[in-house]
Amino acid sequence: MSKFLRCIPIKGLAAFAMIAIFGFSTSDLSAAPRAVVFNFELIDDSVEGQSGQREDEQKRLSLLGDYLRDTLANKGLYEIVDVAPVLEAVSKVRALHSCNGCVEQIAAPLNVEVAFIGYVQKVSNLILNVNVEIRDAKTGQRLKVMSADVRGNNDQSWLRGLKFIIENRIVEQK
Repeated sequence: MSKFLRCIPIKGLAAFAMIAIFGFSTSDLSAAPRAVVFNFELIDDSVEGQSGQREDEQKRLSLLGDYLRDTLANKGLYEIVDVAPVLEAVSKVRALHSCNGCVEQIAAPLNVEVAFIGYVQKVSNLILNVNVEIRDAKTGQRLKVMSADVRGNNDQSWLRGLKFIIENRIVEQK
């Protein structure tokens, strides 16, 4: 036992151990901001888009929304609030990313600080763009707008674009 520890009484040593274990191991105890992650939307500007919605792309939109919710919550960046109570209100809006004043109205009953709006813009099956906006849920003001170009219309490319946004635009600046 070191000389330093021998001169500390047992009660003091126990208190020192408690501080070392609990005092320095906890991170910031403030709660993560409450957030809603709305379901991703598709803006299909491709020639193919005139044929209607594709089932595989609709599944990818769900995949992106679920991935963003899970990642933000698992990293402790935000307390994610369930979007289900406002889905009916969302369904009445053509596009959340371009509505005037609807985001704060829809988010109000959820009592959240920020709202995440995601959308994929499809130019063609080769050229797509994954976008995420973070808005103040009380005012609707855009706090941050992030985008990643991807090549390829498949699960892997869409997720790669979202992962880039999360790791390089959301996490790094939090």
